[in-house]
Amino acid sequence: MTLAPTAPDLVQPFTVHVPQADLDDLTDRLARTRWPEAETAPGQGPALHRLRELVVHWTERYDWRRCEAELNSLGSSRTVVDGLGIHLLHVRSPEPAARPLLLCHGWPGSVLEFRKLIGPLTDPVAHGGRAEDAFHVVVPSMPGFGFSDKPTGPGWGVARTADAWIELMRRLGHSDWFAQGGDWGAAVVDAIGRRPGSGCAGLHVNLPLVFPTPEEVRDADPVERRMVERAQRYAADQDAYAREQATRPQTIGYSLLDSPVGLAAWILTVFDDVVDHDGDPLDVVGRDEFLDDVMMHWLPGTGASSARLYWEAQREQAAGAQGPGPTPIGFSVFPGEAVQASRRWVERRYRTVLHHALLERGGHFAAMEQPDLLVEEVRTTFRALRTA
Repeated sequence: MTLAPTAPDLVQPFTVHVPQADLDDLTDRLARTRWPEAETAPGQGPALHRLRELVVHWTERYDWRRCEAELNSLGSSRTVVDGLGIHLLHVRSPEPAARPLLLCHGWPGSVLEFRKLIGPLTDPVAHGGRAEDAFHVVVPSMPGFGFSDKPTGPGWGVARTADAWIELMRRLGHSDWFAQGGDWGAAVVDAIGRRPGSGCAGLHVNLPLVFPTPEEVRDADPVERRMVERAQRYAADQDAYAREQATRPQTIGYSLLDSPVGLAAWILTVFDDVVDHDGDPLDVVGRDEFLDDVMMHWLPGTGASSARLYWEAQREQAAGAQGPGPTPIGFSVFPGEAVQASRRWVERRYRTVLHHALLERGGHFAAMEQPDLLVEEVRTTFRALRTA
């Protein structure tokens, strides 16, 4: 599909409408899927029967137009930042004292990852909350994701995205704001918090980018030891997708652009590994919500462009670590998350820890799995800064 150009410096309403020919092409590709034989043992990836069942749902019951209407109801807009067209959702609160809040997704997420949070965050009274917890919400699509443009050259990593989001918030008229993120969104939020004069007054993440030193591993208490073991298991058995995208994003991009079932299987593998579930992550997230996420990659054709974020970030990380984070921050650690951190670990790396909680349920996709818990964690983190 072709995205209409956006005038520089303007934030303009953008109606998402996928041509019916693109949906018909998807239906045809699903019908002509060349299926492999069944797996020979557990742990080799999503089981054949699960993918076949998902495709039946996709072709017979899933409705993209429902998803499209939801996107268009949430302040869907486009603007150009640093030469790149950016798609975003911008939902203002009815509360006069609401504070702006930037929500940052990662891979394989999209702006829809936060849809269950937008109502409670912008209009807490209507959702059983308090008016003083209200936020104006801004949710941009990462460069190369969803209906944002695809970079045509290198350099669009975490740091440049952080700078772009700072400019985006300024352009929207927000000079004193908060930021929240998970996955790569947590890395972007962390980078925003290290930019002097950004306007960002506080951060919250549900993926703590904290990696214990050998000394911390040696001195770990039982809870920290479990965190170390969880990260080691993920690195040993579950991060093949990340290594591929960090080293050969173009290679996997050909497959992700050409096969909808291949794309769905690639993403479902991640959900299998890091959603907090009892056997099937789609019992937690829901098949339609999962397919919405897949469609946000399939329809704009972002299989390669979104994967390149890993390639970009790996080269940024080679530049070395930074000092303690200066912006006040809160952490929500969910049990299904691959990377977890204790309070004492994060307090050694950030100057002001506003909040740290170990949750009893939920995983990597907290906004999709446990939206009510995440909403309350965000509110709790920023209450102290609202009254400061």
